[in-house]
Order: sequence, then C-alpha cells, then structure tokens
Amino acid sequence: MIIPIFAVGAITIATIGIGTWGVRYARTTSDLYVASRAMSPWWNAAAISGEYLSAASFLGIAGLMMQIGVPALWQAVGFAAGYLALLLFVAAPLRRFGSYTLPDFAEGRFASRELRNLAVAAVLAIDTFYLIPQLKGAGIAFTEVAGAPYGTGIAVVAVVVTLYVALGGMRGVTYVQAFQFWVKTVAIAIPAIALLIYLGGLPHRATLFGDRVPRAPAHGLVVNLDHRQTVTFPVATTFEANGRVQNARAGQSLVLAPGRIMLPPNAVVPVSPGTPWQTGRQWARPVRSQGEGAPLFIYSLLLATFLGTMGLPHILIRFYTNPDGPTARRTTVWVLALLALFYLFPPIYGALGRALAPSLYLTGETDTVVLQLPTLAWQGIGGQILGAMTAAGAFAAFMSTSSGLLISIAGTISYDVWGRGGRTVRLAVRRRRFRLVAALGMAIPSAVALAVRSVDISILVGWAFALAASTFCPLFVLGIWWPRLTPRGAGMGIAAGGVIAIGAITAGVIAGTQTLNGPLDSILTQPAIVSVPLAFATMILGSITTQDSPDAGPQMLGLHSPEGLGLEAVDRARA
Repeated sequence: MIIPIFAVGAITIATIGIGTWGVRYARTTSDLYVASRAMSPWWNAAAISGEYLSAASFLGIAGLMMQIGVPALWQAVGFAAGYLALLLFVAAPLRRFGSYTLPDFAEGRFASRELRNLAVAAVLAIDTFYLIPQLKGAGIAFTEVAGAPYGTGIAVVAVVVTLYVALGGMRGVTYVQAFQFWVKTVAIAIPAIALLIYLGGLPHRATLFGDRVPRAPAHGLVVNLDHRQTVTFPVATTFEANGRVQNARAGQSLVLAPGRIMLPPNAVVPVSPGTPWQTGRQWARPVRSQGEGAPLFIYSLLLATFLGTMGLPHILIRFYTNPDGPTARRTTVWVLALLALFYLFPPIYGALGRALAPSLYLTGETDTVVLQLPTLAWQGIGGQILGAMTAAGAFAAFMSTSSGLLISIAGTISYDVWGRGGRTVRLAVRRRRFRLVAALGMAIPSAVALAVRSVDISILVGWAFALAASTFCPLFVLGIWWPRLTPRGAGMGIAAGGVIAIGAITAGVIAGTQTLNGPLDSILTQPAIVSVPLAFATMILGSITTQDSPDAGPQMLGLHSPEGLGLEAVDRARA
C-alpha cells in the first residue's frame, strides 16, 4: 500500500511543481489563453496526447475489453483515427483563423453573437460530460491505491488540477500535460511488457480464444465485497457468502450483500449486470450479432469518435498555441504517432485480466483491471512496484485530461461570457476571473461524478464524443469548407444535433440500457449514427433556406490563405 501511495504522491508533487513553474510565463492575455502561440510541434503533440489519453484510454479500454471482449478495441481505433480527420479538415485552417476559444471562432466566422452564445453552451456541455469520467476514474483509483472512500480521490484530483490550472494558464498546463503523457505511457508500457515476460506470454489461452469461460483458480476464489452487488450465475453453483453456504440455479440473479464471498475451486465466476457470459472464442470475436459488438453500435461508436475528435473543445484550443497552420499539421502527425504507441498496451491488460483477475467480473469493477492486475499476476515486491507505476500513470491520466477540460471551461466563461470577449480588459482582471471560474467550474462535474460510480468510464466518454460530433464537427467542417453556411443554419444544426444526442443519452439512462439487445438500445447508448447526419443536414438546409447569406469572403480568406501574406482574419485584429 505504501509504494503506490508514494508513487501517486510523487506524481502529484511534480505536477504541482511544473504548473507553479509555468506561472512565470503567464504575463499576457495570449500567454493565459493560447501560450503566446509559441508551442513547437513536439511539445504541443506531447501535451495534446497527454490531455487526450484520458481515464477512458488508461483504464476504460482495458476494462471494457475485459468486460465485453475484443469489440471494445473499436474505441481505440476511433480515438486514434479521429486525428486523421482533424489533420485533413480542421487543424491548419483553425489555427490560421487565430481565435482564443471555440465560441470566439464561431462569432469571428459568422459575425453572430447569438451563435457565440450557443457555442458557449455546447462547450460547457461537452467539457462537463468529459470531465465527469475523469473524476470517476480518480475516485476508483484512489480507493484501490489507498483504501480511501470513493469521494476522496475525486476531491484530491479536483483540488490539484484546479490549483495548477488557475496558477499557470495555458503555458503552464502545456508543460504539465507533456510531462504527464510520458508518465502515463511509461506507466502502462513497462508493467505490460514485464508481465508478458514474467508470465511467458498470454496464459489460459483457452479462456481467451477457446471454449473455456472465466473460472475460479484451483485453490478457489475469495472476494471481499465493499458494496451490494447483483450477479448472475451462468451455471448452478454452490458458494459461501459471509460464512453461509448458498446454492444458485443456472441463470439465477442474486443480490450479494457486502462481505466475504467464496467460490469453490474451478467454479464458473458469476457476472455483474452488463457483462455477457461468453467463452473465449465469443469474447475474441470483434463483431457480433448484438450487444456492443453489433455492427450498428460499432458504426455509431466509430462515427462518434472519428468525427467527435474534431469537435472536442479542449483538444481544438491546443491548436491555437501553434505558431502557424503548417506547424499545426505537423503537430497532428506527431499526435498520431504518439497515440499509436500508447494504444499498443491497454489490450494486454484486458486480455490478462480475463485470464488472471476473474474476481472483477463478480464485483463489476473491470475498470480497475489496469490497477489490480500487476499485484494479482506477480506476487511480492515486483508486483507492488508495477502496481505503483500503473497507479501513478492513472493519476497522470486523470489530471492531464481534467486540466485540459478545466482550462477550456475557464477560458470559455472568463473570455466569452464574463467580459464578452472584450479586448480592453486588463490582464490582472482576466487572470482573477480565470482563476475564479476554474475553481467554480470543477464543482458541478465533481458532484455528478459522485453519483455515477456504476456507469462504465468508456460509456461516459462516448457520450462526450457523440455530443462533440453532433455539434462542433459539422460547424467546423462546413464553416471552414462551405462558404454558404449561414449563422442561422449553423445555429439550427448545433441545436438539432445537441438536442438529439442528449435526448437519446438521457432516454437510455432512464430506460437502463445496460445490455444492448436491439437497434434501439444501440442508438440510445451511442446516438451519433442518428444525431451527426441530422446535424449536418439541418445546417445545410437551414443555410439554403436563408434569404440573405452574408458575404463570407474575408473569413474564408483568413481560413485558407497561406501564412505570410498578412491575411489572417483574427490574429491581426488581436495583435
């Protein structure tokens, strides 16, 4: 227990130190919001990768893969491939336009205060959706590392992130996130490689790729439940719960009280809600007839992640920190390479977890497999050191992504709402507003995170991607490449996409679609396949039916003119 706590403490202290060191660079408004547009491709790529590789990447993909199988890796494909779309369609033009925030871009491109206000609402909704799973992951990780209550980890990460974001602004956060990218990459890679060497490859191959299902080991399985848990027994099983022998019929669901649960040797492990009971061959199948491997769900997930990346506010504002458009493109190429390196390793934890950590199927805590696997697979000091590394990496993941989201929230409110983007506000006033908003902006997501412990991290992040793909993605694609897009059409599309995405997600939560049994369940769990085309169609139709389309010539020139001609639309006005 001491080694993981020490590792997490060291990462936290280093993070605060780097963030505090960055305070000396926050001398101007440009420093505060866009790091003076002076970040090199390498620094910025590491920082973008640092904030992009969130709890869903570090914990969620491995946990979801262990829970439902190989179809979970479609998420990683979408997460990484999204940067290809960002590279092709958005990165360079967005940087040339030279805004400080996404609502700033909306008003600059369309000369519409109403559209700016709508963009503010979309930014806050997306960032809040994305921040909640980061805080949830922090609560889970702190419970595993220190045995503390779930809310303690949320409070620790909230306070630390708020502190260094409020002090350092964008410049300080850039250095922190670049540092945290390498921390989490090393922290997930070294234990994975060490475990494969130590175990001699993937053990229990029949459980992974054959006809076996997860079972208790030869000496039995003991699980200490700290909460009430509903489980389903795939086969008839005799087990012991808090000293009392009980019998479960095949297919029976029981509610287990907190306490000590004992399964006999080689007993089939019961599964929690949302976890399918499947053989190794079924688990390893990437596409299935139903569930989260169904083609409809996969297409919707890929659409959300592929297009949602170019609509994530905390990612897009990082491209404002590059000196020019070509640098933004080079940054994106580096990001693709760094993400490809990282995503080699979560599948290893998902596979080893199915083979070596069957207790997580019973507790429903497959999201913790990255944290628990090293000590379960390697008894003694070796496992403790590897476990400490994964714990440190997990906290780096929570803090880096949370900081990017918080700076997006703070920048949007302090620049676009409080002061309405005026250029005459003194830096000292902006800094005070930025710090106050940063503190307040963490409060609501922290409160919500306390109530969503039972929802998978990857599902929560998928909602944020669906909302981003349904709002900002069509705004940027059409706003950058279609001169006829009007403020009315853009506003109608953002509203339609956002309402459909949030409405479907809310309906899915109310209906309790934990198990996907049909097309409707898939759409309610991941609505992008409906909301994204609807948003694009609404923007196009709304623009075509607009009587007087404003002249977008100057704005399009600023978006697409080569650097060095002095034609950038916004930078000159802000100089």
